[in-house]
Parts: sequence; structure tokens; C-alpha cells
Amino acid sequence: MVQHSEQVSFGRGGLTVSSLGVGTAPLGGLFSSVADSDVDELIALALERGLSYFDTAPFYGSGSSERRIGKGLRKVPRSTFTISTKVGRVLIPGASTEPNEYVDLDPFTPVFDYTASGIRRSFESSLERLGLDSVDILYIHDPDDHLDQAISEAYPELDKMRQEGLVASIGVGTNIADIGTRFVRETDIDVALVAGRYTVLDQIGLAEFLPEAHRRNVSVLGAGVFNSGVFVNPVEGATYNYAPASPEILQKTRAIHEAIAPFGVSAATVGLQFPLRHPAVKAVVTGVRTAAELQSNINDFDAEVPSELWESLESKGLIEPLDIP
Repeated sequence: MVQHSEQVSFGRGGLTVSSLGVGTAPLGGLFSSVADSDVDELIALALERGLSYFDTAPFYGSGSSERRIGKGLRKVPRSTFTISTKVGRVLIPGASTEPNEYVDLDPFTPVFDYTASGIRRSFESSLERLGLDSVDILYIHDPDDHLDQAISEAYPELDKMRQEGLVASIGVGTNIADIGTRFVRETDIDVALVAGRYTVLDQIGLAEFLPEAHRRNVSVLGAGVFNSGVFVNPVEGATYNYAPASPEILQKTRAIHEAIAPFGVSAATVGLQFPLRHPAVKAVVTGVRTAAELQSNINDFDAEVPSELWESLESKGLIEPLDIP
């Protein structure tokens, strides 16, 4: 059974990450504000408990997530952690007037830019906010409406940066399985983060993305494992992929909860461990905003799930069976 602090190989650049990583979108104030002291406490606990992987992005809080996480990580030796950030948006000085789900915003406006020069500017600005000389992994972030340009312009620039030794691994970060599949097929990325598409509730990633990633030796990071909350708390008003959960999703989630109840395992444990059933998925990252949340995730991640539980969910048609060639 994998434990949260177990170091696993990730990508083809010689990197290792902890099996459970820290997602830092909430540290940009996603949906609600987070105090600086809570961020400091969270980072300290993560490092103390052996979580060595941190994922961030310029978009999270218009830079505040990078700034906050960098402040905490600068206090420890660079060799003790692996960090990823993202490119595809450039932060322009001036408070954003666009609707935004982040409340702890730094005074910048995110603007999509997948040009080669935009990629370089984004990377250099991230290093400044982080206060670090390097990051380990760069993901092309949310290329959904700019896919051709992201593949033809952004990816070649990341490839150059990898060859120049500026980053060890490059990849794509998206919520859409088909985009992950296209990047795996058409580029030479090392890693991929496709959030919410290989979870107990949504296994569309099994159709093409995960088999292609496995075949081409692309390491996948499991993310969005609770599909924005409904999986652990299927009540009226719960969100599924950032929108109100439909009656069908609520019904399916409740059926899964009923099926796992006899095994004495929490829904959170099932959600956290599920992506690691596929060999392409090397680690899982979860967004957290407090040390208490992180400790809870660690406990759930480390709990044992009997193989009979997965067999029961498969037999009831609640999850797709695995068929790894």
C-alpha cells in the first residue's frame, strides 16, 4: 500500500515526488480567503510529514499562490522539494475586473498568451514571485480554447527550455481528457495533469488518455479526485466540477457511498486512492487551505482499501473495470 510520503519517479527528467502532493489553488483564495499564517502552517506541516511535491500556477490568486508558497519554501533547502508551476497566462499589472473565483488576488490581470515570448515571460515572472532560481516542472495551463497555438508555439518553447536545462520536465495541465490525449500523441511531454477525469465519478480518461499516456511513458498526476466536492459530501447544493451537481450525479455518489460503507472505509480514502489503480498515474495532488485539511488528507490517503471494495464497485457497475494491456 502506497503511503503519502513515498517518493516515486515522475516524468523522464529524473524527478521524484511524494505520492501525495500539495495543490495550491486554495492558497490563492479560491472561493474563500486564506490567512498568510494558515499558509505558513500548512507548508511547514507538509514538509514535516514528508510531502515533497507542490503544484502552483500564476492564475491562482493572480500570483498570490506562487508568492505565498514561495515564501514558505524559501526557508528550506531547494533539494528537499519538487515544485511545478504553469504557463499560458501572463499577469499584467492592474487589478482584474473580470469575474473571478479567487478572493486573495494580487493586483494583476491574467491574460492568455501561448506565444513563445509569452511563455518565457510567464516563466520568468513566476520565478520572481516564487523567489526561487528554478522550478522542476512546467505545465501548459488550460489551453482549451487555444489548443493549436499551445501545441505549435507554446510546446516548442517548453521543449527548448527543457533542452536548456531550465526545467527538468514539461507537460500539460487541463480539465479535458481529449486535450491531454492530443498532447500525449502530438508532442513529447513528460508529464500530464488532467484534473477530474479519472476519478470514482468520472472515468472518461480511461477511453484514450490513460492508455496513451501509459504506452508513451508519460507520467500522470491524479487531481480533482473529489470532482470539486460532491464525492465526499453528496448533499443538495454540492458542486460537481465547479457547477451544481445534477440529481443523477448525487444519486450515483450516494450509491457509491452505500457500496463502500460495509468496508468501513471513508469516501475520501476511496477518492484519494482510486487514481493510483492505473499504472500511468504516479501520484495524486489535492488542493488544501489549512494544515488540518492536509492532515485529514494524509490520514485518508494512508488508510488501507481492501481489494474487495474495488471488486464490489466494479460488479455493481459503479466504476469501470481496469484492462491494462
